Amino acid sequence: MADNFYGEVLTDHNLHPQHKHELDCATCSQHGVNPSCGDDIVLNLEVRNGIIENGSFTGSGCAISQASADIMLDLIIGKTPEEAEHYKELFMKMISGGITDEELEELEEASALQSISKMPARVKCAALGWRTLETLLNFKEVKNEDINKG
Repeated sequence: MADNFYGEVLTDHNLHPQHKHELDCATCSQHGVNPSCGDDIVLNLEVRNGIIENGSFTGSGCAISQASADIMLDLIIGKTPEEAEHYKELFMKMISGGITDEELEELEEASALQSISKMPARVKCAALGWRTLETLLNFKEVKNEDINKG
């Protein structure tokens, strides 16, 4: 029954992504690509007053990469960049197979991708949005509240 639920979560996010669109108000963007399969996304965030107020992605790729990016944005919108970094670390820990039950709970719907850890060829697909987020969060402008006020 749990597998059906997780399959439904992934299918829903793939067929009806809430965050797959342009974001005119984005304050930062980052391109990410998975060269091994061709998945390609642009992650857009609107960061103001130290909070990720909005986010979106565009691009193309497999169902797993697209659903994972949409789920990630559900999780990080409304959070600080530092909290987003924490979720990214938990996600990477999960898909490498080393997460605790308590940490898994923190990931909410992203936990639907836990079984990817048993499919090495698909790990890069699931991680694309998260790795793109990691690159974006490393820019000081994203974390600098003075730059993002207004």
